[in-house]
Amino acid sequence: MKLRHVLIGIPVIAALGGGGWWYNSYSSAHPSTSDAYLGRHLVNIAAQVSGPIQSVLVHNNQVVKRGDLLLTIDPEPFTLAVHKAEAQLQQAKDSLEAANARVDAAQAQLASAEANADQAERHAKRIADLVAKGSASKDVGDSAEQSRLDAQGALTSARAELSAAKAARGALGDDNAAVRSAQVALNQARLDLQHTRISAPADGIVGDFDLRPGSYVDTGSALFALVESHDVWVDANFKETDLPRIRPGQPATISVDLLPGKDFKGEVEGLSPASGSAFSLLPAENATGNWVKVTQRFAVRVRVLDPVPALRVGASAEVRIDTTAD
Repeated sequence: MKLRHVLIGIPVIAALGGGGWWYNSYSSAHPSTSDAYLGRHLVNIAAQVSGPIQSVLVHNNQVVKRGDLLLTIDPEPFTLAVHKAEAQLQQAKDSLEAANARVDAAQAQLASAEANADQAERHAKRIADLVAKGSASKDVGDSAEQSRLDAQGALTSARAELSAAKAARGALGDDNAAVRSAQVALNQARLDLQHTRISAPADGIVGDFDLRPGSYVDTGSALFALVESHDVWVDANFKETDLPRIRPGQPATISVDLLPGKDFKGEVEGLSPASGSAFSLLPAENATGNWVKVTQRFAVRVRVLDPVPALRVGASAEVRIDTTAD
């Protein structure tokens, strides 16, 4: 009887031992963790101009598409600012045109002064030759010389006036500083007017939304969040002893508490360069006499390859990685 029990027990023990060995090998090659949570991109929608909300076109938890209008801020002050900037730009262009006219007039005056100076120069030389020959009196020669000097003075003055007119005008066309400054102001006014219309930057779901017409918003103030529909992932915290076998690109199986009985395909995207405690605002202080070794955990990001809308941010998940598929 004892021999029979021994003969029966040996296969059972062998089976149990083999099963334990297989489970240990499988677990080692397929590390898993339930310390994992779903994530999506969260876009904080903020106002880029200040003012009262004029209209609200969405509600909390609404699905939106990229480009959908979400809300508007009262555009009236910004419309007036655009009109004012347009008028200032036109004024700058008119001033430039008037300055161009003054430059043209100064150029014409310079041309006339150059002609007069040239004529006076030739006349004074001719009279000086006559005076030298005794064919003209000294008084006539002095008068011609004075006319030459006066013409040279007028020429110098005309040149100075042209230089001053060009300096006052500045550069031509759109390179003119006043015109360029007015154009920049107009562009900013138009941009501010566009910012009174807040649209969805991506496909997603509106969250944490509680705005009403008449509410005042400030520039840069966060209004609500948009949870993007694309790029779903799981941040799974694995033990440090599992990390040597985990590499980007390895396949993973993901189960989510939200959807029991359904598994999702995943792929390892990357491993955190530091443990969760290292990123903590108050890292653990180990330089004490009561130190106890604790296995650290490192975040491994796993991209969900077949996401569905029901996968919500922050939901608990379980992740198993196949480290044999390299």
